[in-house]
Amino acid sequence: MTSPTWQRPAPGTKRDPGNDEIDVISLGRRVRHLRKSAKLTLDDLGLMVDAAPSQLSMIENGKREPKLSLLHGLSKALGVSIEQLLGAEPPSRRAALEIELERAQRGSLYESLGLPKVRVSSRLSMDALEALVGLQAELERRLNEQIATPEEARRANTALRLQMRERNNYFGEYEAEAAKVLSGVGYAGGPLSQHVIADIANHLGFTLHHVTDLPHSTRSVTDLKNRRIYLTQSSRSEHDPRSVLLQALGHYVLGHQTPTSYGEFLSQRVATNYFAAALLLPEKQTVDFLQRAKAAKSIAVEDIRDAFAVSYETAAHRFTNLATEHLGILTHFQKVHESGIVYKAYENDGVTFPTDHTGAIEGQPICKYWTSREVFDVSDKFSAYNQYTDTPAGTYWCTARTERSSGGEFSLSIGLPYAHAKWFRGRETTERSKSRCPDESCCRRPPAALASAWNGNAWPSARAHSHLLAAMPPGVFPGVDETEVYSFLAAHAPEAGPAS
Repeated sequence: MTSPTWQRPAPGTKRDPGNDEIDVISLGRRVRHLRKSAKLTLDDLGLMVDAAPSQLSMIENGKREPKLSLLHGLSKALGVSIEQLLGAEPPSRRAALEIELERAQRGSLYESLGLPKVRVSSRLSMDALEALVGLQAELERRLNEQIATPEEARRANTALRLQMRERNNYFGEYEAEAAKVLSGVGYAGGPLSQHVIADIANHLGFTLHHVTDLPHSTRSVTDLKNRRIYLTQSSRSEHDPRSVLLQALGHYVLGHQTPTSYGEFLSQRVATNYFAAALLLPEKQTVDFLQRAKAAKSIAVEDIRDAFAVSYETAAHRFTNLATEHLGILTHFQKVHESGIVYKAYENDGVTFPTDHTGAIEGQPICKYWTSREVFDVSDKFSAYNQYTDTPAGTYWCTARTERSSGGEFSLSIGLPYAHAKWFRGRETTERSKSRCPDESCCRRPPAALASAWNGNAWPSARAHSHLLAAMPPGVFPGVDETEVYSFLAAHAPEAGPAS
């Protein structure tokens, strides 16, 4: 894991000419450089341009901007044009470092540290300059990384979702790689067993190692140096161990490099999730299964789940990959928390999800009358709940189930326009609801009678979700403790002794 290159330009990089403070500092360093190159003292230059040495010293230190008449005098005395005197590029590496340090010490970040300012003079060694500027750059990089608010994540996620919609959530390149891997191990059909998955790892040149001390911030750790994949022995994981391993292999098969931005990290994660699903539910076999179900007008997500021995969520996701490309069915998917907040969503059927100003769906409350909310109040938790919902964008048929995890209860729903409901089991449902969202009078604004009785007489103590205010976890792989991972790998590497 190498440090990402999310940092400001290196010293000497050309900056925005509209930044007056930087221009004044740069001009001052250029005047000093040219004066010393001409072997002139401040007194000498002062006599030549009719200015006090103290005034020139202020100019050289970037603390005073010279008048135009003085600029002309300086350019003539120093033997350069006005354009050269005002040039954007620092005259030397040292001058670039001095400008950078001056800029840093005048900034709000340095002020907030409460540290004394270092006098930038010819007595300050190059080593000291390099160290001070380097420290400042690294401090700014780390702070910029840590204050990357959830808004950055939402923007990246929105951009990725739009790409998924444009491609109908079907990525042929990942399907091809998955098919190649399955062919390499002689896969003949049926649910992907642990034995076949172990064959896949061996086919790709990796050995598997189950340990009890996997770093708490990870689901798996891959040692690329020794081609070993470490997985937890714990049976309490909420993730299908097959998916975890296949996702780890996906990074290798898809040729992923260390991500340099949160958007790239997120894109890689989506790609490996897709790759793992394409192995667990191979394209040919899954499409054959779905086409038979469509012909019988009996498509059901739970049937996909049972046929390939995967979770309901994985089956629903995989359906969105293949429904439009192979069945001509437009669809949408939701994962909604019991609080009504959307955790995951996808659509290409025109359904109107709530969004924030960035276009992000995740984190928004879903309408109380949608299937994904109504299902929480259904007493039968063993059967799929089906419902038609009339919305301003049209009528949609949806099927949903709820699942409980350590994060609470979630609903998982697949929906599609009314015209496509004829292909699904459960289309005969009489459950029907009406949503006027995004009209706030639908479900976000209390009824007039309640509001009249209680407005100003209620003071709820809100349950604050601290993660909504927290900065994005720092690091190349957000949320992963790199020191913990490196220490783990060092302890388990073959040269360290027998692996667990």
